[in-house]
Amino acid sequence: MSKSADALRDNDLRFAELARGITATQWAEPSLCAEWTNHDVLAHLVIGYSVAMTAIAAGMVRHRGSFNAANTELAHRLAAERDPGELIDEFTALALKPRGIGRVFPRRLLLGDHVIHELDISYALGNESAIPTAAIAAVLDTQVQVRNPFVPAAARARALNLRATDAQWSRHADGPTVSGRAAHLASVLAGRPWALPHLTGDGVGVLTSRV
Repeated sequence: MSKSADALRDNDLRFAELARGITATQWAEPSLCAEWTNHDVLAHLVIGYSVAMTAIAAGMVRHRGSFNAANTELAHRLAAERDPGELIDEFTALALKPRGIGRVFPRRLLLGDHVIHELDISYALGNESAIPTAAIAAVLDTQVQVRNPFVPAAARARALNLRATDAQWSRHADGPTVSGRAAHLASVLAGRPWALPHLTGDGVGVLTSRV
């Protein structure tokens, strides 16, 4: 098993245990991910580990080629069918043995997706991140290095000096600087403006205009 696969599995199993402490009321609350409750986010994590490509393609046909709309439809449908406890059990099993697209999707991109969505839940509930800084640093590396057509984090980070204040992570570039906690940087680069007020530096305005 690769280093990325190990990191993904370990982080997912940690999240599953944390998720068991979230109440039914909290699952029903809005997440930081537009149009999704925390329950929908959990359903999305299960879908990303198990859905068949044919289901995604069919959804995109129904939504005139929109991946985001197809993704939202799948998340809403699964959340309506299964309660959070069932989804957590399935997510735990899939972390050990993924199916469908989960078997072939790049591990480092899945780690990024799972970390960002955990932050979507945690921050929406008013909690701080419980994710190990090493995992968030790995996600930041992916965000600034890998072009992702679904999450244009690399474009948002372009020409910005980025520095995590709570982890041994930074990205040097010939431009203004943005500093903040690693989880806040990762969340903003993923397109969540919630953490922008927690960032400092002369590059925050530039980053804000890109989110």
